[in-house]
Amino acid sequence: MKKDLDKTNIMSTVNSHKLDNGLRIVHRQFPSSISYCGIVVNTGTRDEYPTESGMAHFVEHMLFKGTKHRKAHHIMNRMENVGGDLNAYTTKEETFIYATFLQEHFPRAMELLSDIIFNSEFSDVQISKEREVILDEISSYDDSPADLIFDDFENLMFEGHEIGHYILGEQETLNKFNTDNIRRFVKRQYHLDNMVLFSFGKTPFTKVVRQAEKHFNVRKEDSNIVKTDIKKRITPENLNPLSRVIKKNTAQSHVVLGWSTMNMYNPRKYILYLLNSILGGGSMNSRLNSSLREKHGLVYNVESNHTLYTDTGFLSIYYACDPKNREKCKKLIQKELKRLMEKELTPMQLSVAKRQLMGQLGIAAENNETNALAMAKSFLHFNQFSPLDVLFSKINEVTSTQVKEMANDIFNSPEFELVYL
Repeated sequence: MKKDLDKTNIMSTVNSHKLDNGLRIVHRQFPSSISYCGIVVNTGTRDEYPTESGMAHFVEHMLFKGTKHRKAHHIMNRMENVGGDLNAYTTKEETFIYATFLQEHFPRAMELLSDIIFNSEFSDVQISKEREVILDEISSYDDSPADLIFDDFENLMFEGHEIGHYILGEQETLNKFNTDNIRRFVKRQYHLDNMVLFSFGKTPFTKVVRQAEKHFNVRKEDSNIVKTDIKKRITPENLNPLSRVIKKNTAQSHVVLGWSTMNMYNPRKYILYLLNSILGGGSMNSRLNSSLREKHGLVYNVESNHTLYTDTGFLSIYYACDPKNREKCKKLIQKELKRLMEKELTPMQLSVAKRQLMGQLGIAAENNETNALAMAKSFLHFNQFSPLDVLFSKINEVTSTQVKEMANDIFNSPEFELVYL
């Protein structure tokens, strides 16, 4: 094992190790008194069967609601009593459970995570309580059209496929959740070689591994997380672009346009990152914002986003405007898309776009919590973590011709459209 522990990527401070039971460990040594550690599970909304809609998110909640050794308030107090925090969230493909704490409390955090992963009870009493909490969460979400429309859009784009399921689930299925079907889901999805244990902070890697071996090195046959037949993911195919209008009686019209793109393993994704940044990716000087907001004054917010999954992906544009300006906004967007498709960026435009994107990524990398979670996700799907300089190198390799070709590949296809009125 000593030989494995010494394998360090010289270009970064990331170390990795694998326990005999299949659990992978990744740790980034970082000189901060604040540490992070957690578990990311390769399981999300798309891993639910139709009768399980909302189950991945429900399990995430239930992990904090009691184990064989602790009641719910004991779980929360374990970290909060030393000023730490325990968090979790669910995506379409992953579930994250992690703690934030002062470095000296690393053993406490590791023991707690082990307890909630291996020993959660999922009692019917707690299930009933948490069901009401999540139903309230769904109701509050319905009051936020600018957020809800993105979930409705994915449901439209991937209609009939699990990846389009709502993360929070639906009342009909939530009402049927019980101890038995939750435990079945956990046994099917939460097996050790389907997880990554991640750590970020100044704890020495040798100590991280020792703590992992102490708390997580259970034999597969001794764990209550027994691998059964994991649900196989099916790649969405034959996506048929369509337009849908939903009456929401909102003061503004909310619109999402979208196009199918690529999965997260596609090497051309760095071109997509740059294209999205130029188009509407989070800056006031993006082409969409400059046109729709600054020049024409038609919107307060317009943005583009890219979403990449393990086997599919899409680029989307969101805007909200006065209902009478909806079609005018769409024509202006189409004008900007046409510019990208027909005219290559000048060398100066390309250079500025690259500098801007790399600057945004560099600033985002100052957030250690974001870094820890990004490292965990990268190691889960790629079994490695690339430092920022590698990402910058990939972006610098992008050419104007590639950006134009990517724009044509994407925007020459019919778009999906969802409108709230």
